[in-house]
Amino acid sequence: MGKTFPDDDEGKIDRLKYQMAIAAALKRELGGSHRAIKIVMRWTGVTERTAKNWLAGSHGPAGEHLIELMRNSNEVTAAVLSLAGRGELKIGAGLHETRENVLQLLEVLDDLLGTSEAGADQIE
Repeated sequence: MGKTFPDDDEGKIDRLKYQMAIAAALKRELGGSHRAIKIVMRWTGVTERTAKNWLAGSHGPAGEHLIELMRNSNEVTAAVLSLAGRGELKIGAGLHETRENVLQLLEVLDDLLGTSEAGADQIE
């Protein structure tokens, strides 16, 4: 009689896959120690029990907690993008961090070589 809805679960991520992906990302970034729990608590403001559940994969973060994890963890950001089928965006997300690392390395090299930005400008 037209009262049934089509099955639109196709392509949707299931809860367990999400929970396990976030747990794996956090463990890759922070390890599985008690220190990791404390870091997740500091990043998100959640309780110890909640942080443990996320790291164990028995629950997953939602809403503002997921955003805070993504703000602080490249691994979580990459996992979420991958789950969303937007893995190509991971490349762009990593470029900024790579640029910052290269700039820091150049500063260290300048210090070691005794060169300055003024000297570098003259070379160009």
